[in-house]
Amino acid sequence: MSKIAVLTDSASDIPRELEEKYHIDILPFSIVLDGKSYTERVDFTNEEYYELLTKAEGMPKTSQITMIRFLEKFCEYADSGYTDLIYVSINSGGSNTYDAACMAARALAEERPGCTMNVHIVDSHTYSMAYGWFVCEAARKISCGADARSVVEYLEDCFSRVEIVLSVYTLRFIKKSGRISAAAAFAGELMGLRPIISMIDGETHTAAKVRGDNSVMPGLVSYAKKRMVPNGEYMIAATDESNARMLAAMCRQEFGYAPVSTFLLGAAVASNTGPNAVAIVFTGEARTR
Repeated sequence: MSKIAVLTDSASDIPRELEEKYHIDILPFSIVLDGKSYTERVDFTNEEYYELLTKAEGMPKTSQITMIRFLEKFCEYADSGYTDLIYVSINSGGSNTYDAACMAARALAEERPGCTMNVHIVDSHTYSMAYGWFVCEAARKISCGADARSVVEYLEDCFSRVEIVLSVYTLRFIKKSGRISAAAAFAGELMGLRPIISMIDGETHTAAKVRGDNSVMPGLVSYAKKRMVPNGEYMIAATDESNARMLAAMCRQEFGYAPVSTFLLGAAVASNTGPNAVAIVFTGEARTR
C-alpha cells in the first residue's frame, strides 16, 4: 500500500494552519540580514520580518537549501517506510534549491542501498502561494487516496497555468533583486512611477508602469483581468493586511467573486520585493515549455 509524503520549501508561503491541516513538511530557507542569520518560519513572523527589512541598513541574502539537508530529509522518509516522496520546489531559475534536491535524489541510492522509495521532484517555476496553494491541494488529494503519479501530473498542469502580477510601493528592494534595472528604479522614484510586473514560468517582465501609489492596485486588477481565464481562481498577496483587504475588495468588485485565499508574503519572497508589495496570483491559459 502506498505511503506518500509531501515536502516543499518555505518560499511556498503556506500558512501555518494549512501546513498543519494537510501534514505538509516544509524546509525553511536561511536568511542573512545585517550580518545576522535567521531561519524563515522559525525566528520571526512575517510581520516581524517586514519590520526588520524596514529598519535594515543592508540587503537580505537568502541561502539555498543544501543537497545535504535534502538527503537527510529523504533518508528520514525512506527509513520511515514511505513509498513515494513528492517535493515541490521554488522556481529553479531563481534558486539552486531545485538542483540540490535533484542531486540528493541521485545520492539516495548510495546512502540507502536497496531503497525503493520513489522521489518525485517538481519544479514549480514560480514563487509563494502560486505553488503553495497547489501543494496543499496535492496533499488533500493524497489524503483522499490519489496516487503519486496523478498528483505530480496535477501539479505540473497547475504550474503551466498559474501567473503572478505584482507591484511595490518602493523600488529599493526590487532594484537590488534585479527585477528592474537601477536606472529604471531611479527614474521611477523620480517620476513617481510604479511597475506592474508579471511573473510567468519564473521569468519577470515589466508589463506596464503606473503613476502614483493610488494607481498600483487598479493596474494589477486591469492586468489580471486581461489574462485570467473566465471564472478562474485567484489569490491576493501582500505585505500588509490592510492592503490585502483593499485589493481583495477591488478584485471582488471587478471579477464578481472572492479570492480563494488572501495571504502574507513570506520572508524569502519579501527579501526580493521588499516590505511594501501587493500581488494577484491567478489562473491563466495553459502554456507549453
